[in-house]
Amino acid sequence: MINFNGTIVSQDANILKQNRAFLYGDAVFETVKIISNKILFLEDHYFRLMSSMRVIRMEIPMNFTMEYFEEQILSLVGNNSLSDSSRARITVYRNDGGYYLPNDNSVSFLIHAVALENVSYFIEKKEYEVDLYKDFYVTKQLLSSIKTTNKIINITGSIYARENGLDNCVLLNDSKNVVEVLQGNIFMLIGNRLITPPVSEGCLNGVMRKQILGLAKKIDHLKVVEEAISPFDLQKADELFITNVIKGIQPITKYRKKTFTTNVANQLVQMLNEMIRLN
Repeated sequence: MINFNGTIVSQDANILKQNRAFLYGDAVFETVKIISNKILFLEDHYFRLMSSMRVIRMEIPMNFTMEYFEEQILSLVGNNSLSDSSRARITVYRNDGGYYLPNDNSVSFLIHAVALENVSYFIEKKEYEVDLYKDFYVTKQLLSSIKTTNKIINITGSIYARENGLDNCVLLNDSKNVVEVLQGNIFMLIGNRLITPPVSEGCLNGVMRKQILGLAKKIDHLKVVEEAISPFDLQKADELFITNVIKGIQPITKYRKKTFTTNVANQLVQMLNEMIRLN
């Protein structure tokens, strides 16, 4: 028997009692965007998931190929009539057993999906304000660059943003440099230099980050660099924007007393949609 919300019930009634993702955050995940029954950037998502599983020493099943990954996701969204435009999350977790030390490294996975309203990426014409989140810091290590289910900094930061009327918060690493935002990577335009922190600073090795780096290098007047960003640099910027696979690009319009343009963000969204159409 177990106590669940103050009621004594059969221990078989709660499937989470041995689930390692729930108990220890022993899981990794990928969130993908599906448009017209196609998973965007499938190869990048697949190889990041495989890399994440290796980093935390999970066994990769022999049948867990990219084709299998694609088939399982598209089967789910098809059965739920979500093939036109949706987001799906695949969570891979180590199987039940053990405490901190697992009994073995075998895995199971869970996929769920929800509909999205828009097929193309677009930028909402609204104010988007951010500030620094300094209660906790991201560590500069390999684990910070992969998507695990231990996202307590992102959760507490999101609560802080809501309590302070912000749309998002900028996360700092243990060197007090800018790492990313709560829901994606960050880019900063100063003059003709488009800058984003390198993965070595502790930021997520984002799939959309990779796409934007590639597209930005095709803009003639831009110099694209990966280098550390201090919080003081943000107020010198001409433009700031956030990237993730679901939203694409979200311009930051206000940081403290500074407001920003959105010209490069708009150009990159057009290029991103064109790339998707061609592929």
